[in-house]
Amino acid sequence: MALNSAFRTLSVVLVLMLALTGKAMSQSVLIPSPPQIAGSSYVLMDPKSGRIIMEENSHERLPPASLTKMMTAYIVERELDEGRIAMSDMVPISVNAWKTEGSRTFVREGTQVSVEDLLRGVIIQSGNDASVALAEFVAGSEGAFVDIMNQQAQLLGMKDTNFVNATGLPSPEHFSTAYDLAMLARAIINDYPENYPLYAEKHFTYNNIRQPNRNSLLWRDDSVDGLKTGHTEEAGYCLVASAKRNDTRFIAVVMGTNSSEARAQEIQKMLNYGFRYYESERLFRSGQELIEARVWGGQADQLSVGMTEDVYVTIPRGSRNDLESTVDLDSVIKAPIKVGDELGRVKVSYNGEVLVDQPVLALTEVPEGGFFKRIWDAIKLFFVQLFQ
Repeated sequence: MALNSAFRTLSVVLVLMLALTGKAMSQSVLIPSPPQIAGSSYVLMDPKSGRIIMEENSHERLPPASLTKMMTAYIVERELDEGRIAMSDMVPISVNAWKTEGSRTFVREGTQVSVEDLLRGVIIQSGNDASVALAEFVAGSEGAFVDIMNQQAQLLGMKDTNFVNATGLPSPEHFSTAYDLAMLARAIINDYPENYPLYAEKHFTYNNIRQPNRNSLLWRDDSVDGLKTGHTEEAGYCLVASAKRNDTRFIAVVMGTNSSEARAQEIQKMLNYGFRYYESERLFRSGQELIEARVWGGQADQLSVGMTEDVYVTIPRGSRNDLESTVDLDSVIKAPIKVGDELGRVKVSYNGEVLVDQPVLALTEVPEGGFFKRIWDAIKLFFVQLFQ
């Protein structure tokens, strides 16, 4: 088969793959403008695809208040995942942690508290004392822990964030953005799903003091399962929430509302809009073969080409049949080929907007062929290119 013909065949195959699960005929999708949100900044994101559904001032640097504790918890979860600490480890409570002002878990100086209880204290009770205790346990001091927080923020792409403490207590140089906090929530959900159920717990009791989760949406909307509230005079009332309905999840962030009730109402409006008009679709599975490509000069003549990670898109409900795809492979693929080698790109678009632009990769290895195989393939390739 001529190479150009192979390219055309591949594009048709992918279009059919996208269309088969859609409706028989595409229909016009009518979507109203997003609702007005009463906050300083906000954003609604699909954590699978990373697509932003609605936003306003989402990159404006603002005080994050206790939303900061999402990073404190994320770093603790990373330490747990990498085996450097365990949930059962006992953490000594310092005078510094015990004296930390603001919301509290009511740990006592001179005692020892498990990592698990402190993590619940951070996530559910928003305990500043628990946050400082964990910071000191992980890094030796809160200052050293803050260094880790800022390094981690850069790794997650939080370009407009700077932390100066582990609690969110006010400081002029302590700031973040709605977009950055959505990225952090996305990392919490995707990177450490085994710990994410903690964010949905409605109460936690420590030292015989029972405190509720301040995220009131956990009681109002069964689809909401996290994440964190925040409030100071400087920050106003803030909330990062996530909800999942069927196979679609959204993260909503609002900053600078004027009451705890307002932040809940505004987040609910954002989530309802997202779920009513949009859905998340997995187009390609990790390891899924999209096509067999011709290889020249190898021990095999064909290799599998596809994606090494799941690929999701966020699209208007009922519009899957309107997706268009194109794939461009390298004009000549020569052995040796290793798994993961980039061999071209796939693009998926909707109404002219590119939703996916990613490399397609080798899923199988093709070692270089022997001397005579390479010579014979070189001769064949010469004539293929000659007659194109």
